[in-house]
Amino acid sequence: MPATNENTKSQIKSRQRVAQHGEVFTNPREVNAMLDLVRDESFRLDSRFLEPACGDGNFLIEILRRKLSLLSSVKSSTEWEFKSLIAVGSCYGIELLEDNAEACRDRLYRKVVGQMTRIGDLGDYGKSLRYMLQKNIVCGDALTYRTADGKPITFCEWTPIAGSMQFARRDFQFDFLVNQTHQYSLFDEQGEAQSFDEPVRSYPPLHYTQLYKYGD
Repeated sequence: MPATNENTKSQIKSRQRVAQHGEVFTNPREVNAMLDLVRDESFRLDSRFLEPACGDGNFLIEILRRKLSLLSSVKSSTEWEFKSLIAVGSCYGIELLEDNAEACRDRLYRKVVGQMTRIGDLGDYGKSLRYMLQKNIVCGDALTYRTADGKPITFCEWTPIAGSMQFARRDFQFDFLVNQTHQYSLFDEQGEAQSFDEPVRSYPPLHYTQLYKYGD
């Protein structure tokens, strides 16, 4: 898709989309003002954010930009890649329209790639980055907890394993996360898994470059 100036982007795509879906995008100025209310969290690498009507990513792109700014002093390309996936893995979105969901994934991907010093084929890291974005940005309805094809919305919890360059993955249904009276690990302020969580599925850890091999 063509490049977009994030500071001058229109708040609507068409009047028809506004009438049919109530689609109005939030201005970058308002996005930053709202995120500044939780400034410390928005600049924490593993702090998890969920945008339940993410559009093409105005909030998530700024959250990711803030997180990636923390990596400016990282010299090792391997460490940078691993930590960039911690940042990406903490950003979640639900979007009703598939073209917006895909545009959001693409914007976040290009934001990460644009910050890298490495050039050329991104190899398995690039595949894992795409895979993580596909799992974290879901086309569905946050009000019904269902994907576009009627399945329950499920999110992956990506937990980095210190000293191993690996991620552990657990899957949770969205309705389970929001219909409880207490907080669950996907939204835990400390980013820690809780003993009372009940994932629908758990997976063995994989190296950060191999996440795409989960395959489902």
